[in-house]
Amino acid sequence: MIKNYSDHAANERTFLAWVRTVIAVVGFGLGAARLGNAPGHPWSEFLLLGSGSLVVLIAYVRMLFLRRRIAGKTALDDAAVPVDTLMILLIVALFALLATFGWHAL
Repeated sequence: MIKNYSDHAANERTFLAWVRTVIAVVGFGLGAARLGNAPGHPWSEFLLLGSGSLVVLIAYVRMLFLRRRIAGKTALDDAAVPVDTLMILLIVALFALLATFGWHAL
């Protein structure tokens, strides 16, 4: 059995949850942008894809960081990593971009 298996599994599940959230938000945003009558700005689609990619990249770096911490011999605390706050802010920004797509579609 892998040492600290449940912690490693939780770390990977959290990473996959971030990826799933980004795929859902970006996919819905791009789909909503295609539904409107007026053509959207191409920069907004690139911004949506870029910020989604940034969230996935940060989630991957966070997963690697926590993997090393779990494998280490020091005790883990339950305090949130500052990267978590950044990722939440990026998800909020993705939702704001999604709202912008909806606003232009009206």
